[in-house]
Amino acid sequence: MDSTATSLIVESLTRAIVEHRLQPGTKLVEQKLADQFGVSRTLVRQALYRLSQNRLITIEPARGAFVAAPSTEEARQVFEVRRMLEAGMVRAFVASARAADIKALQTHIAQEKQAVKRDDVPVRTELLGDFHVRMARLMHNEVLAQLLGDLVSRSALITLMYQTSKEAAHSHEEHEAIFQAIKARDADAAAALLDSHLCHVEQALNFKQAKAPTP
Repeated sequence: MDSTATSLIVESLTRAIVEHRLQPGTKLVEQKLADQFGVSRTLVRQALYRLSQNRLITIEPARGAFVAAPSTEEARQVFEVRRMLEAGMVRAFVASARAADIKALQTHIAQEKQAVKRDDVPVRTELLGDFHVRMARLMHNEVLAQLLGDLVSRSALITLMYQTSKEAAHSHEEHEAIFQAIKARDADAAAALLDSHLCHVEQALNFKQAKAPTP
């Protein structure tokens, strides 16, 4: 029960960060979170520790826990790792995907399109990030899915701090192109398009005008 409660808190706070409802630098007060989730401060503390391991929050002695504010160097490293990791992943997915997997990814793309069209920011933010994790899950590789999920969550923080304008529609269009290459079983094209997509996201970041973390 304790483990389930801790996981729920981790999942809820991660979603809030990914959906940009929690800003970089925001202080996370243990008692407020305990009251919100109806649990003890001990369970909240366990959840915050897990989030700190994922680099989504920082815990400062005598000050408490804060939503992380990634540096420009960390931001570059996150996208570098994602490009290396996801290039291999998409090639493996093209090689192993069944018809049902292709259909599942197509459904995800359709959901993205509708969320972008509705300008549903929380849902489209989640779906655009989850596109990358979805392939790992369809491959039944939970280690890869978890690793990618952590990187995508960190990317959400980075885009919140450094992205000058929302690129949701453009990201969806690039996801659509990647999907078409996957559907055509063209691993080289899919890998090249995915690398280009991640490069475009990184290039849209403005490291000179980062949003100041909340005090």
